Amino acid sequence: MKSELRKKIGEFIESQKIQRIIITLIIINSITIGMETFDSVMEKYGTILLTIDRAILFIFVIEIILKLFAFRLSFFKNAWNVFDFVIVAIALFPASGIFAVLRSLRILRTLRLLKTVPRLRFIIEALLRTLPSLGWIFVLLMLVIYVFAVIGTKLFGNTFPEWFGTLWLTMFTLFQIMTLEGWAEIARALMTHYPISVFYFLLFILIASYTALNIFIAVVVNTMNEIEKKNEELEMKNLEKIIKSEKSELREEIFSLKNEIQNLREDLKKIK
Repeated sequence: MKSELRKKIGEFIESQKIQRIIITLIIINSITIGMETFDSVMEKYGTILLTIDRAILFIFVIEIILKLFAFRLSFFKNAWNVFDFVIVAIALFPASGIFAVLRSLRILRTLRLLKTVPRLRFIIEALLRTLPSLGWIFVLLMLVIYVFAVIGTKLFGNTFPEWFGTLWLTMFTLFQIMTLEGWAEIARALMTHYPISVFYFLLFILIASYTALNIFIAVVVNTMNEIEKKNEELEMKNLEKIIKSEKSELREEIFSLKNEIQNLREDLKKIK
């Protein structure tokens, strides 16, 4: 009885209807938490907003409790379930004293949309799978920045110490240039003293900004395509299993019908 009850509760809490309600509550909760940042709104509607927040939190807690009852320890085998559990648990701490900072972390409940909305979950899973490759891209980028930082410090450090005075300061300047934020101002200032520095900046921007960014996008897109293919393969396998099971059921039904027809013929012969 308990296993059947757990199964029913698990199917109920994971059903599309319930998940749509949860998505709606997450969006409403995100809006109410954002409204709390306006003093004028809190003066007029503060009590209502806090009541809505507590009511939604209560529903989230009930959801987690039902999932724990339905799935028991297997609940924690799913990383997304653990994520939900932590996000909801944070909100249960008293928002006073050393835990006062946790009150602002309530907005993290919005991140539950990453798990609830399938397409967002797909993107996050793709990004997580690209982390090993992205790590090597980061290493490559750091090597490029380091090489150009050593060159820049030696060439421009004496004339422009505010940007290239030390190795760490040069690396920070190059990071700023890589983001294409204010790089033209730095480049033009250097070009007044070092006209050839234009090649230094152009080469660095081409390698660090455009090439590294394109490699990053290529890795992410490639991973997303691989995940899509795997999902399609799993769907095809599931369809094949369903077709096989249906075929076997049809064969059994045909076989039973043949037996019934044969029995009817024999009964007719006996009547004659």
